[in-house]
Amino acid sequence: MLGVQEHNPHEVVFVQVTNPASRSMRLTKLEYRFASAGGTTVSEGELQLYRDVPAGAAVVVEVPMDGGSAEATTLRGELTTELDHLVRIFKVSAQIQPTR
Repeated sequence: MLGVQEHNPHEVVFVQVTNPASRSMRLTKLEYRFASAGGTTVSEGELQLYRDVPAGAAVVVEVPMDGGSAEATTLRGELTTELDHLVRIFKVSAQIQPTR
């Protein structure tokens, strides 16, 4: 995670995605869930992505978090990609500290 930016009525979490492959990779979807330390869902959703990531490069994906949280939260999800016409799913997770 790179940072959090507040937007009313939601915050945006910036997540860096790196392509370790030797060929371009296409990001197609991110399914995500933000949960409190106790496991309660704070926000969840799905983003359709249309991003090509060159070999060895990194991009930033903006993930909206509806409503803020006064406590630390965890982002967990699955990032769906295409590489050489094969679909691959990667686990995503990040710890987010409160901004208030």
